[in-house]
Amino acid sequence: MLHVRVIAPPPVSATIQRFLLGDRAVTHLVVLPSAAKDPAGDVVEFDVVREGATVVLDRLRELGIDGQGAIIVEKVDATLSASAERAARRTPGLGVDAVVWHEIEQQTGEETALSVAFLTFMSVAMVIAAVGVLLDQPILIVGSMVVGPEFGPLAALCVGLVQRKAFLIRRSAVALAVGFPAGMLVTVVAVWLLTAAGLVDESMLLAKRPLTDFIWRPDALSWVIGFLGGVAGILSLTSAKAGTLVGVLISVTTVPAAANAAVALAYGVSREAYGSLLQLAINMASIVLAGVLTLLVQQVAWRRR
Repeated sequence: MLHVRVIAPPPVSATIQRFLLGDRAVTHLVVLPSAAKDPAGDVVEFDVVREGATVVLDRLRELGIDGQGAIIVEKVDATLSASAERAARRTPGLGVDAVVWHEIEQQTGEETALSVAFLTFMSVAMVIAAVGVLLDQPILIVGSMVVGPEFGPLAALCVGLVQRKAFLIRRSAVALAVGFPAGMLVTVVAVWLLTAAGLVDESMLLAKRPLTDFIWRPDALSWVIGFLGGVAGILSLTSAKAGTLVGVLISVTTVPAAANAAVALAYGVSREAYGSLLQLAINMASIVLAGVLTLLVQQVAWRRR
């Protein structure tokens, strides 16, 4: 269930209240006349079950509330209410399967900002992965996958493609196009510094690494794992299951592949650099394809329902 707070300008406040009273997915409606001062208007609060939220939010935006007033949406962790249970029974579908597009756009859009934090996380994740590659330590590779922030822009790109949001596509592409090269550049410099300090050397890269050499040896399974990771990742976002997303981050080889390419470039090992970049491209392409297809299936299935 979602809690929605609306600042409704006086000319449309009555229309909004009638609409909300007549919607089966809405409950716990509260109206505070003239309570809002900036922007001025009535404060209308209500709860809506997830499976009916997109229709309600679309209607509010059609009435121009997001331009003249405000729409604030919050997640409700627990609801003890017979009225809420009735609203859930009246509304077709299951909340866990519902896609609240406004929520997903907002959530993924925030992940596409090319910020200092984004670049720092990307760089730190790649340096961790680079050390993991040289030491042949899977635990460091797993750690880099969790730290890496790249799934946010990838998910936003999927949403932008499905919803035809040019600004979301553009911001996601910029974040990925700048973030990965920047992280790789920092990793190359870090490898040079670690080499100069005598902590690592080229022989560690050229030695047999049975636990991590899959990073630069892409095969058909690379595509399969990336595709499944993309499906699970998008489902974890649309169903608000953050715990699943952590597992997805650990399953896809994006940051480790970029880090391995950076290490190979630092030591001039072109064959391994090529294999790593190919692994990166395969994983990103499969994630985006899976994400787009998953969102399209959800969109079509929900419209039919």
